[in-house]
Amino acid sequence: MIGRENEQARLSEFLASGEGQALVLRGEAGIGKSLLLDHLAGAATEAGHEVIRATGTEAESRLPFAGLHQLLYPLLPDIEGLDPVHRTVFDAVFGYGEGNPPSVMSLGIAVLDLLALAASDRPLLLCLDDGQWLDASSIEVYGFVARRLAGSSVKLTVGLRSGVPSGFDTAALPELPVGALTDTAAGQLLDLRHPGLGPHLRHLVLQQASGNPLALLELPPHLNGAPSGAPADSALGLHGVPLPRRLHLIYGTRVRGLDDQVREELLRGALDGVAAGAAPAPGSRRYRMRDVEAAAAAGLLEVAPSSGDFVFSHPLVRSTVVQLATPNQRRAAHAALARTHRDDAERRATHLAAATVDPDEQVAAALETAADSAVRRGSAAAAVAWLTRAAELSETQEDRARRLGDAAFVTGHAGDLDQARRLAVQGQLCHVLESPASVVTSAYVSFIEDGDVRASHHRVTAAIENLRDERPGRASAVLVQLVNLLLAMDQYAGDQAQWEQTRALLDSLGDLVPTRSRVYADAWSDVTLHGKGLHERLEREFADRTAMEPWDITRLSVAAYHVDALSQYRPHLQRTVDRESRTGFVRNGMTMLHLIMLDQTAVGEWPEAERTAQRSLELAEARDYTLFAHHSRIYLALLAALRGESERARELQAAVESWARPRGVGFLTHIADAVGTLSALGEGDHEAAYLHAIGLTPPGVFTPYIHQSSRSLLDLVEAAMHTGRSEQARRHAVAAHEAGLPAISPRLALITYGALAMTAPDDAEAADMYHRAESHPGSARFPFELSRIRLAHGIRLRHGRSPMDARPSLVRAAETFERLGAAPWAERARAELRASGLVTRPAAPRPAELTWHERRIAELAAGGLTNKEIGERLRLSPRTVSSHLYRVFPKLGITSRAALRDALLRTENNQNA
Repeated sequence: MIGRENEQARLSEFLASGEGQALVLRGEAGIGKSLLLDHLAGAATEAGHEVIRATGTEAESRLPFAGLHQLLYPLLPDIEGLDPVHRTVFDAVFGYGEGNPPSVMSLGIAVLDLLALAASDRPLLLCLDDGQWLDASSIEVYGFVARRLAGSSVKLTVGLRSGVPSGFDTAALPELPVGALTDTAAGQLLDLRHPGLGPHLRHLVLQQASGNPLALLELPPHLNGAPSGAPADSALGLHGVPLPRRLHLIYGTRVRGLDDQVREELLRGALDGVAAGAAPAPGSRRYRMRDVEAAAAAGLLEVAPSSGDFVFSHPLVRSTVVQLATPNQRRAAHAALARTHRDDAERRATHLAAATVDPDEQVAAALETAADSAVRRGSAAAAVAWLTRAAELSETQEDRARRLGDAAFVTGHAGDLDQARRLAVQGQLCHVLESPASVVTSAYVSFIEDGDVRASHHRVTAAIENLRDERPGRASAVLVQLVNLLLAMDQYAGDQAQWEQTRALLDSLGDLVPTRSRVYADAWSDVTLHGKGLHERLEREFADRTAMEPWDITRLSVAAYHVDALSQYRPHLQRTVDRESRTGFVRNGMTMLHLIMLDQTAVGEWPEAERTAQRSLELAEARDYTLFAHHSRIYLALLAALRGESERARELQAAVESWARPRGVGFLTHIADAVGTLSALGEGDHEAAYLHAIGLTPPGVFTPYIHQSSRSLLDLVEAAMHTGRSEQARRHAVAAHEAGLPAISPRLALITYGALAMTAPDDAEAADMYHRAESHPGSARFPFELSRIRLAHGIRLRHGRSPMDARPSLVRAAETFERLGAAPWAERARAELRASGLVTRPAAPRPAELTWHERRIAELAAGGLTNKEIGERLRLSPRTVSSHLYRVFPKLGITSRAALRDALLRTENNQNA
């Protein structure tokens, strides 16, 4: 190579480093990135590295995991050495198994383990060329892996074309810019490859090439071919033409000189993603060009040494071949490729979509099948593209409307509500009357954006009734979408009349409603009435996740929350949440974050729960998902109430209530009532707590279809006992037992036995019920509730018998409350311990343990913002901001605002140490 001494030196340092790392080579087309990667690969081979290469192409940019498949296919034998969990991950990605696609994190970790295993004998170099055309799913994984290669013997290089957007642009990887050659180096290269050029022509080539090596190599023969006496640049139309276009003109002249059969082969190769300068990876499904020696002789193709296959000499050759073909020629090539890939649903669909002009139901059905596959593999963009094209090729208006409705449904889950609405409107235009598919999307958009749970309920109900007599088939798929949307809206409405109407409608539909939707209906409506046996039904549904869409997993997880089984399924949620939010299905990602936050709150991981809820809130606000934004806020309010942060809890509660109550979004207003109850309990205002609690359900009954009525059992009983309403408290505890709550969920069992212990008329029964609560197999998963029961039991023992007997329960309660950060309850437990005669010390502040919200306020204050400015940014009052800072100062061990910056830096360094 000429003029690349600096780049070669940088690559030599990169290769010689004993540390695993990544490097991006970025430059314009033809600048020499591929040659530098070739040089690096050759040097690595000589140094004893194993080298694996992959190349991105436009034709494969929408095929999920196509780029990852290329690079990892040679390592498939090593997968057998991994643990079963990671083997399952790769089975899903490579299509060998039927499991759900993994998250970016779990797949990235599996790839890192595979690379470490492959590099155990000798170092490994991965070379990705034309990375800007890799599919988004693969880029996500490569970015994750590239940032975590330190400590390994694996290196990764990526070649990117300047000016072409790529997912690698935000990967924050080190870069090596590859710029134009200097004038001296350009002259040397030109003289070496094209000696004997006349001074005028030599000057013209150097001027036109602008230091681009490919242009220096390709321009002279064509400028030499200009008609005698004509200025070479104007004769070929190159004057003022951008460099890539000049090269297209040059290659176009050569392509036109080939016979038709060779051009057909080149076109098929170009449209199927045959790479430039690299052989197809082993196991590749790309087209193999045959009988194209004439194109190789013209410098358009070269032979890959490793396989003997013809490949394009440069990506610009490939794009030139496509540009020169007529629309009919391109369609014919796509049709031939569709026949070649008849056993690959996604590749076949890609080519069928491009080959077909007139409506064709068989092609539309094939595209629909590919879209289903894309949804399961985690690519919303590909699914929407195929469904939209399938709609265009539908032979009937009904099928067109249905497929546009499906595309809108997927788009809505991907977070683009504007596009979902546009697709729904297009589907509506296909029918004089509103189609069921368009009802799904338009009602869904109104539901998510505006919290419309009333009018949309009537529209969806009417659409279901119109489909009541449809036979099972594709029509039933739309019916199921409508049913599941209706159930979701009813869950948020929390209205008894609405639920009873829906359940009657489901009964009338009979077998048209699948068992999974029946699970949703029973779990989401009222577990007190319909929760018997739900645990077992959930396990049966979760046992077969092979055919589940992303939203099926989300809905089942919501059902698991209602019966307090989230911990059982949380590992699966955490594996999939990144994929849902990053690869398209944002709506599912936000719901999964809500669920993870709820489980983190339940098991006592409160700092993590706040971070999770905040992440969900940011996603919702960025997408204008108003309903989910308020959903996140009310969960943050609930967490603040548990911690005793009453001001913040009430501000969030008020913001949610002012939006949710006028719209009838009962699910959120019921949680708001629970926040009010907990806040009052934390402040010791038991009368206010009791009034909040009976707003959810009166003592002795559980108001139907209010999901907080059973969950707030302990709150009502505790508030009633502290306000002298022992009869009402006892009635409510007994009602919980008679309603069978202990059989529905472990949490309901714990708080039912705790309530019975707190209200027992004699000490023997109290001790028995307390023992049942503490010894219940699931009690440890709910430390806050268990500690409240221990505190109540200790208080009873202190008042009734020797104070010594109360101390063990009180000590355990105090320790847990302090660990959780439940300040009011911790102080109450310590006060009881002091009353029992045990000397206690106030809990020492832990300087580094700021909540997410406290840290955010502290950072803004350290940046110079006033309390008012911070409040405007975070939607808090200046008084609340001041209260937070009042708590932050002692935690950080400082006394003034001026010391915030240094204190925050100190804590960050300590955490990173």
